[in-house]
Amino acid sequence: MQAHALVLDDVKADSVRLPFDREEYAQRLQRTRQAMDARGIDLLIVTDPSNMNWLTGYDGWSFYTHQCLLVSLDQDPIWFGREMDGNGARRTVYMSDDHIVGYPDIYVQAVDLHPMDYLCAELIAARPAWQGRIGVEMDNYYFSAAAYAALQRNLPQTAWVDATGLVNWQRAIKSPREIEYMRVAARIVERMHAHIFDIIQPGMRKNYLAAQIYMAGLEGADGFGGDYPAIVPMVPTGKDATAPHLTWTDDPIPSDSVTFFEIAGCYKRYHCPQSRTVYLGRPPEDLLRAERVVVDGIAAALDKARPGNTCEDVAHAFLNVLNRGGFNKASRCGYSIGASYPPDWGERTMSFRAGDRSVLMPGMTFHFMPALWEKDWGLEITEAILITSDGAEPLCRTPRKLFVKD
Repeated sequence: MQAHALVLDDVKADSVRLPFDREEYAQRLQRTRQAMDARGIDLLIVTDPSNMNWLTGYDGWSFYTHQCLLVSLDQDPIWFGREMDGNGARRTVYMSDDHIVGYPDIYVQAVDLHPMDYLCAELIAARPAWQGRIGVEMDNYYFSAAAYAALQRNLPQTAWVDATGLVNWQRAIKSPREIEYMRVAARIVERMHAHIFDIIQPGMRKNYLAAQIYMAGLEGADGFGGDYPAIVPMVPTGKDATAPHLTWTDDPIPSDSVTFFEIAGCYKRYHCPQSRTVYLGRPPEDLLRAERVVVDGIAAALDKARPGNTCEDVAHAFLNVLNRGGFNKASRCGYSIGASYPPDWGERTMSFRAGDRSVLMPGMTFHFMPALWEKDWGLEITEAILITSDGAEPLCRTPRKLFVKD
């Protein structure tokens, strides 16, 4: 199957600054169409904003209302969303204006109307070739049960295909430009961690610290400004650090306490997550012992993170060291990363865990996340890595240790 030619009018070419060149978008579209063709999909309705961005460049905080991308086998994609967000599409996508379609505001959060009614009536009903087999991202944050019901109601003869992950898997191997953006994000998250260690002290209110983290992330690094991350900073202290996903309060940070920081730098929607842990005071021996075991386990796992090995191999290498050291971890210890929008910076494809036999290939990127949450404390020392032809390259240079500040 050949990629459909991507033609942009001169006016738009002068006014829209795309994060990637047109040839890269053409290659992405071709790979997606090949995957569609292999599954007999005539039309793909893409609702994941990360996939929409990857395929077309669309970038806006409009995903709280229904929107999607229509990907067929022979035309440029069609952006579909709230009418007022159409100008945002015109400012960020490569498609011409006739491939940007907005629905009236009466469909927004209406009781008796749904945007998918409009989509079917105005775009799909007139194209019989699209109505045979339509793929939808069933297990996706942004595709609701009501949206699926509306599609089925309006297109009763259509065969529906669960295309969850179809586009996500095409994103697994990063291009040189994508890796370049992730390296910028790495410089940003390094700066964020350095700023945390410089300013954190007992008595500091957690909300002030969270504000400083946001400031450092958005200021960016090396002349590059940061974007908002897909996940808010996780900054739990003490007993709260026994839970992985607590954020912050306005309480002061106590002395003789541990806090982990799960944060990410973000540049042009590309994320580089990294976690580090800070102890204010004198750490207990069990936490220091966990630090030694985790750091050794990371080294063993990264040695396995090379082309030809599997995600499962990486997990086993870490868990073998962890278990010998007297610790256990039931959750996965990593996942693929790249471009993303809230509420998650993972790509929702590969995971470092038992049973995932996905083969590692050069250009894949992961957040290696061997965190521990014990009865009295939590410890997160994590690395964003790039799989190269020689093995795993950590994208960040932050020291791999428990940070202690007396």
